[in-house]
Amino acid sequence: MARIVRHNDDSVREGYIRNGGKEVKLFKSTLKDFQCNSRIVMAQRKHLDDFLCGRTIGRLEWGRTQLEVSEELGIAQSVISRLWQRFQDYGNVSRCHSTGRPRVTTPNEDRYLTATSKRNRRSTVSYLSRQLPSATGKTVSRQTVYRRLGHIGLYARRTVRCVPLTATHCCLRLT
Repeated sequence: MARIVRHNDDSVREGYIRNGGKEVKLFKSTLKDFQCNSRIVMAQRKHLDDFLCGRTIGRLEWGRTQLEVSEELGIAQSVISRLWQRFQDYGNVSRCHSTGRPRVTTPNEDRYLTATSKRNRRSTVSYLSRQLPSATGKTVSRQTVYRRLGHIGLYARRTVRCVPLTATHCCLRLT
């Protein structure tokens, strides 16, 4: 939370506030506005750790208002309201970790892809993506197969039959 660090009196034209670890210089008019509001809206978003959640719930259980707790801890009142609501509904304040979009392939299908590609080193990603439905019944894009193989370190490379020759080399070979 931002707080006033130093300023002398009303005759001073500027003052400093500390926001995080950084001092910010404000002029007199802005400083007075800051003193009246005593809050700065911060754009940063971060999750509350378990210790801070516990402190918040403890203070609310002891009868403090949400506004008092928000001013004491420097957390927005809306965050405290959601935290308290989650605690009343579920009995805990742990975050629900969302898994995102579910994966198209299962770990068994990933193992099948890696085994097939290791068995036949010259098979292309397109070939593997066409073979997977016949083995597992699931259609998977070429890009997905490429990513799955890339996770284990198998990347597509062109097979090189010989060292590429320059035009000079070709002329020297003919003579």
